[in-house]
Amino acid sequence: METIGIFYGSTYGMTEKSAEKIKKAFGNAKVDLYNLKDATVVDIAKYNNLVFGTSAWGIGEMQDDWEMTIDHLTEIDFTGRKVALFGLGDQKEYPESFVDGLGTLYCRLPDKSCVVGSWPVEGYEYYFSLADKDGTFLGLVLDDHNQADLSDKRISDWVKQLKKEFI
Repeated sequence: METIGIFYGSTYGMTEKSAEKIKKAFGNAKVDLYNLKDATVVDIAKYNNLVFGTSAWGIGEMQDDWEMTIDHLTEIDFTGRKVALFGLGDQKEYPESFVDGLGTLYCRLPDKSCVVGSWPVEGYEYYFSLADKDGTFLGLVLDDHNQADLSDKRISDWVKQLKKEFI
């Protein structure tokens, strides 16, 4: 498997922690981890297998580091690349905008045809989410506020899925 680039935006460190767990779950695979505030579009363009992570921020808003980067992704040709997304949210406090940051990240990607790693909505309770497309999440969804005990298993299962989709 080619080297995987994980890029995350994390304001308070929770997304960073999840990104580190995702990297660890890939086991022996070569994975490079980048905090988006320290990365460039040139860094992103080095990888054919990418994982983008974001926290929930406001209601449907992008995390600050992604807001500064997202428009520059148009400089990358995504042909032949695969991009998996993960997002954090709080389904009890924000059930009407659960993981909207993930959905907004997807909406602003210049090429959605390269997105892999969809995730089931079963096991979550929310009213609305921009990350829910036709009854499936656009990527891995983690709620470390209310379901922290499920996060490690979800990460493990999702990474197993990505190992197949990245080939």
